[in-house]
Amino acid sequence: MYLEHVNLTVADIDRSTDFYHRLLDFRVRWEGYSSSGRRASHIGIEGPDGTYLALFEGDARALEMDYHKVGFNHFGVVVDDLDATRERLEGLGAQVHLEGDYEPGRRLYFLDPDGYEVELVEYPQEAAS
Repeated sequence: MYLEHVNLTVADIDRSTDFYHRLLDFRVRWEGYSSSGRRASHIGIEGPDGTYLALFEGDARALEMDYHKVGFNHFGVVVDDLDATRERLEGLGAQVHLEGDYEPGRRLYFLDPDGYEVELVEYPQEAAS
């Protein structure tokens, strides 16, 4: 069993696709339109078992994320090299707002262009095996 995808409504599909491609090398797996006629795409790791983000274009509005209320908080992505990914992240203009090294890995948190919180985590090679 594995988590297949996370579904996000974004203000601009092209902007989000470019951001996640440049940050994580996510590729477009599918693009088209939702049942309501809005642009949609799946971006992520290629292949039948690849995890992806399902993006749906919607109305731009500020997200309210609150760890004390029921609702979405963040999603996490395991990366091989947190330092290199952080450099790409900063090159995209995103700001790290929390980071820490704790068992079993290192992690950092940032907001994507739509305000979704994303966690990037790197596990030691021996823990990843």
